Amino acid sequence: MTFSEWFDMGGYALYVWGSFGMTVLCMLIEVLQLKRGGETLRQRIARLNRWENAQ
Repeated sequence: MTFSEWFDMGGYALYVWGSFGMTVLCMLIEVLQLKRGGETLRQRIARLNRWENAQ
């Protein structure tokens, strides 16, 4: 089996590589959303702590 044959995936290359690409894209979006959500959560906690310490 040559690299070209392996890359072609028996004629299903578009489906296989498209699915792989979409999976990677979704995983990257998930990581970015989690990171952004964590930053937002830390900001809310800091704001709450400042509010409690001000009273």
